[in-house]
Amino acid sequence: MQQLIDSFGRQITYVRLAVTDRCNLRCQYCMPAHGIDIVPRKELLTYKEMYRIVRVLTELGVNKVRLTGGEPFVRKDFVNFLEMLSFNDLLNTINITTNGALIKKHIKSIEGLKKVKNINLSIDSLYEDKFNQITRRNVFSEVYSALELLEKSSLNLKLNVVVQSGFNTNEINDFVKLTEDKNIVVRFIEEMPFNGSGQREIGENWNLKRILEEIQSEFKIYEVPTKKSSTSRNFQVENFKGSVGIIPAFTRTICNDCNRIRITSTGMLKNCLFDDGVFSIRDFIRKGASNDDLKELFLSLVKEKPKNGFVAEANRTKGNVSESMSTIGG
Repeated sequence: MQQLIDSFGRQITYVRLAVTDRCNLRCQYCMPAHGIDIVPRKELLTYKEMYRIVRVLTELGVNKVRLTGGEPFVRKDFVNFLEMLSFNDLLNTINITTNGALIKKHIKSIEGLKKVKNINLSIDSLYEDKFNQITRRNVFSEVYSALELLEKSSLNLKLNVVVQSGFNTNEINDFVKLTEDKNIVVRFIEEMPFNGSGQREIGENWNLKRILEEIQSEFKIYEVPTKKSSTSRNFQVENFKGSVGIIPAFTRTICNDCNRIRITSTGMLKNCLFDDGVFSIRDFIRKGASNDDLKELFLSLVKEKPKNGFVAEANRTKGNVSESMSTIGG
């Protein structure tokens, strides 16, 4: 089997695939209050095109896919697409990132799909008023009840918490306390400058070091060994059921071992979160490319993967600073 190997010898085994750019929330760090300019539906990848892309990638050694948005459950028939993907015998795991507002009625169906392993639930505050302020929507009760149902399900639950100065830094240790009696992973994410506003600045920098110091001010924690390509540094409080991770998304100290590529909802391949996209897979497919053509394309494009996010950002050609995480694929 041919494998996706970049120019630095890293094997690509993980693809993040955005199924839509639409979202039912308006989180401050992701998009402006009025939302983003969503693309016409005909410009989105179809489920058939997405299945085909994933199939070709798995024939090149990719064994893990994460489905993101926008909010994936906003897209009609998303659960049917999950079932379709589950028939890919070369795929080991299917993971989903969701804001949790729409997932409750689908949990039992998802549990029945053996390849769906992990649900990453985005929740940035444990207080309803603050949650509503961050998301600009009043859905806290739905999200928190989804959290409780997922924690009791057979799925592995991870909570994604974007650390935002002036909003939720005083809740970091409240989130850590959740891991005392819940078998979940709480992951703190450094804020990134992709809020769709055209501004690259973010608030006071709460990086991995500072987040870790805040946790250590209240808890005695120890680091848990993780595999080389992990996106987070992981920790545990002694005798707690769950664990804690910190994702250095902005300081980018995990880049050198990156094994991931991204495909946006419109089919743009991104070798790195911080690049501006390297090729439209959608257009290539719609011009009649065969699966062998797709394989050759992926093998070639992955050679352009930069060593790290700083290189990718420096090489951006479009100068587009108004990207939203909803457009990129969170």
